[in-house]
Amino acid sequence: PPRSTLFPYTTLFRSGQERNILLGHKLAIGSGDRFANLYPLLTAQGVYEGQRAASDAKRVFILGRSAFAGAQRYGVTAWSGDILSDWLAYRRQIPAGLNYSLSGMPYWTTDIGGFFIGNPDDPAYRELFVRWFQYGAFCPIFRVHGTRTTNQNELWSYGPQAQQIMVSFDKLRYRLMPYIYSVAWMTTHDNYTPMRPLIMDFAGDRQAMDVGDQFLFGPAILVNPVTEPGTTSRRLYLPKARWYDFWSGAPVEGGRSIEAAAPLERIPLYVRAGSILPLGPAIEYTGEKPADPIELRVYRGADGHFTLYEDEGDTYHYEQGQYATIAFDWNEAARSLTIGPRQGSFTGMLAARSFRVVFVGGPEKTVHYSGQAVTVSAQP
Repeated sequence: PPRSTLFPYTTLFRSGQERNILLGHKLAIGSGDRFANLYPLLTAQGVYEGQRAASDAKRVFILGRSAFAGAQRYGVTAWSGDILSDWLAYRRQIPAGLNYSLSGMPYWTTDIGGFFIGNPDDPAYRELFVRWFQYGAFCPIFRVHGTRTTNQNELWSYGPQAQQIMVSFDKLRYRLMPYIYSVAWMTTHDNYTPMRPLIMDFAGDRQAMDVGDQFLFGPAILVNPVTEPGTTSRRLYLPKARWYDFWSGAPVEGGRSIEAAAPLERIPLYVRAGSILPLGPAIEYTGEKPADPIELRVYRGADGHFTLYEDEGDTYHYEQGQYATIAFDWNEAARSLTIGPRQGSFTGMLAARSFRVVFVGGPEKTVHYSGQAVTVSAQP
């Protein structure tokens, strides 16, 4: 039988069966039957409040097998449990994560590759692992976990071809850190959600309402995971807007379904017109070096706005206002990008930096920025 969904484990083993030990018992709060599902919230609350009482030097992060309404207050990321290592389990993760996000819980993750017994030496499993890894790179939390027949789960355990593909997505995830961290600030400051079913951003598009296997990662990137084996394309719906192929920069008109190329080495990604997408330098871990220079991709075709957020990265000093923001505004009619004045400061902040502005499908320009507003024209 499946394990209890409570975290930490609250089960007894009797004759090979499991049951929730809260059920049928009187708890301090009342009936165990009534309050069993509340247990993860109170557990997370205890850990969060205990760590914060001890020190504010490090942020609380709790990886929970389950969560209850309000757990987002306590630094909880829920994962989808010990799932099977097969295509059906993988396909189910996408709508599961989107429904979870709709509940108001922003941080969700899955065991990339599934938990139960995958074989890195099996070509069929390697394909599944690669596709799952590509999807995982655009989840709020990006993580690999699970049991493997060889007890090996490193990227190089899956052979040179798979390793090359996965390393490329790993690098992309790290290059996206300025974007991801800014979206995390939107989540904290503006009650945003990083992983977004299409209905959240295209409520007036009836076709978008029924799409359960595509999602927006933040405001800009439309992610279209490949969930069938042996395929080199997938059918997907582009909501009503102008889009750009992330890989080629080619513009595509939305409001229709298309057949998108999806060779093993990539999944279809599209960026909405009006998006301003910051990408940092190649790094191997988040604190390796400052995000400088930043490649600032401007996807023309609609007015756009994005705010870059930065802070110390590991303390709660942002709660006392120690952080900095830089607003970017694209004016489609004037064909100009305004990099606004920096607001705020924090210990270790870069006083000056460079932006390599890439007008997708047009010119590129380098801007040296020291905190004052500057306007960049898209004219050659």
